[in-house]
Amino acid sequence: MKLLHLDTSALGTNSVTRELTAAVVARWQDAVGDLTVEYRDLDAEPLPHLTGRSLAKADPAQAAADEATLQQFLDADVVVIGAPFYNFSIPSTLKAWIDRVAVAGRTFRYTEAGPEGLAGGKQVIIVSGRGGQYGDASPADFQEAYLRQVFGFIGVTDLEIVRAEGVAYSPQHRADALAAAHASIRSPLAKAA
Repeated sequence: MKLLHLDTSALGTNSVTRELTAAVVARWQDAVGDLTVEYRDLDAEPLPHLTGRSLAKADPAQAAADEATLQQFLDADVVVIGAPFYNFSIPSTLKAWIDRVAVAGRTFRYTEAGPEGLAGGKQVIIVSGRGGQYGDASPADFQEAYLRQVFGFIGVTDLEIVRAEGVAYSPQHRADALAAAHASIRSPLAKAA
């Protein structure tokens, strides 16, 4: 079994999402004996933003890197993504990664009946960190709602959210939000039972 672990926070060791993605991955490592983990830090090693040159595959080295990114996603059974809430959305580094994995003909296609996702059969766990309180249905949420939409569009139906919000209000809010988020992390084996 393969797990892809993505971190995107620019906050380094002060990051809520990095702490929580590490906890999610550790839970999987404890529960699944044959787990292989691949790690990418999209803040430390960001992908370039999608451009006309990258779409045209004008740079062979970049085209090969883009293909490797897509294949890494396709090969994963589980994807754990640290997705902090930056300016009502996701970090641009995560968007650049999504632009490499949402590929017509590979992870989705258009049919006469509408779009069809081709990347199903995997689980995606979104670790969401938010400075404020937004809940499940805020009109200001272009983070979790966007991620649900894009992964649903490419065929992922097994999507879980681990959320810590209100972390910027006070040290106590941060501690409480982290404790609640840690408590919400499900065991991989609980789903199979």
